[in-house]
Amino acid sequence: MGFEFLDIRRDGPVEYVTLNRPDVRNAFNEQVIDELTRWAAAVAGDDEVRAAVLAGAGKAFCAGADLKWMSRMMSYTHDENVEDASAMAKMYSSLDHLPIALVGRVHGAALGGGAGLVAVCDIVVAGEQATFGFTEVKLGIVPAVISPYVLTKLGMSVARELFVTGMRFDARRAREIGLVHAVVPEQELDARVADRVADVLTAAPGSVSTIKELLRTISGRPVQDTVGITTDTIAARRVSDEGQEGMKAFLEKRKPNWIVGP
Repeated sequence: MGFEFLDIRRDGPVEYVTLNRPDVRNAFNEQVIDELTRWAAAVAGDDEVRAAVLAGAGKAFCAGADLKWMSRMMSYTHDENVEDASAMAKMYSSLDHLPIALVGRVHGAALGGGAGLVAVCDIVVAGEQATFGFTEVKLGIVPAVISPYVLTKLGMSVARELFVTGMRFDARRAREIGLVHAVVPEQELDARVADRVADVLTAAPGSVSTIKELLRTISGRPVQDTVGITTDTIAARRVSDEGQEGMKAFLEKRKPNWIVGP
């Protein structure tokens, strides 16, 4: 599958996808959105991939919307805007529903829709100099499409502050509010990302997929409404091939068969 604005590299069970429009700080346009959607669909159907790393080329992770794309939006009708926004919504949903762990490697600016990409990553490592912002209100628009993912990750109080101000904030604040999980010097980004990927590869692939789906299903529901879902889920995993192998490996003091290498 060929892409113009994504650089794809496979290393064993890990796929590395890099936004590759460094001249515009990896800003979104219709083609980037389409390519990310198609990439997500392909990876979701590839049983050999167990983790993916999302990064940006050049000086930024993703600076939001491309200016030329925004210029075209200004002449869209309401229906054309709905169609355009629906494509973006499909992209975020496709990334959010990946059955594998998605690790964000963030440096430079992650603004607007770029900050939305950060929100759909399962694990995020950011450089100390990274900057973030849901800046849409500064342009007279709103972070509507990304709002469900940001709200899930950050909660109502933080989302309200950041959405209504459009304020930019640094990596330290991003970690405090839970948007990112680790902040490291820029020169240590790749090493820390590699550590987190290594952690993911010790987990059973089916368990990763199952727990991601479970969290989406029970999020926001009263506890009493989730009991049947959670008990059925653990029962199914206990009798699954992975569950049986994992528990047997633990009792036999050996590594389960999904862990490769020494």
